[in-house]
Amino acid sequence: MIRTPIVKEGYLYIAILGLVTCIAALTLGALWAIIPGVLTAFVTFFFRNPTRDIPDNDNLIVSPADGKVMGVTEVYDDQFLNDKGIKVTIFLSIFDVHVNRSPVQGEIKYQQYTCGRFKPAYKESASCENERHAIGLENNKMRILVTQIAGILARRIVSWVTLGTVLKQGERYGLIKFGSCTELVVPTTVEILVKKGDRVKGGKTVIGRVKEE
Repeated sequence: MIRTPIVKEGYLYIAILGLVTCIAALTLGALWAIIPGVLTAFVTFFFRNPTRDIPDNDNLIVSPADGKVMGVTEVYDDQFLNDKGIKVTIFLSIFDVHVNRSPVQGEIKYQQYTCGRFKPAYKESASCENERHAIGLENNKMRILVTQIAGILARRIVSWVTLGTVLKQGERYGLIKFGSCTELVVPTTVEILVKKGDRVKGGKTVIGRVKEE
C-alpha cells in the first residue's frame, strides 16, 4: 500500500523539526541544534517503513505488527467472528516499526473506528476504552479480526484502506502514531506459534497456522 522508506505521515514532523534544527544551528550555534537534531533523527527512525520478505503460504498467519507479545488468550468475539477465538495482543514501544500489515490475504468485510481514551496501551482495559480501529478480513479459509489500539502517546490511528479492500498477506494497511497496541483474533482452528514475551515482526513472524484436519 505505502512503499516509501518513510511513511508520508511523518514528512511534516520531520520537516518542522529539521527546520528548527537548521534555524538553531544558524542563529544560536551548533550546540543548540543538538536536541532538535536528535529529535529529527528519532522521528525519522519512528516513521520508517522497512521492506519485508512475506511468507508465501495461505495456511500461515503473520504478525500484523512489530512488538512484544503481551498475551495469548481464548475469547469469544462478537464483533466479527461471532464465535470462540484466540486473541494475540502485541505491544508496540516507541522504538518499534508502527506500520501495520495484513496477517492474511483477504477482503475487508468489516471496519469499525471507535473514539476513546488514551490509557497506556499495555493495560488490559486499553482494548475496550481507548481509541481503536478494527478490520475484519475474510478469505476461503477463515475470518480474522485485527484491531489497532491507540496508547497514552498515540493520538491518531491512520488507515489506508476501506470496506471491500482486498489485501495481500503482509500488505501495509495503516499505522498508529507514537506507541500503541495491536490485537489479532483468529479462529480456534489456528495453531498459535507464539507465546507471551516473544518478539515479533510485522509481515515476517508467523503467528499461527491453520490446523490440518
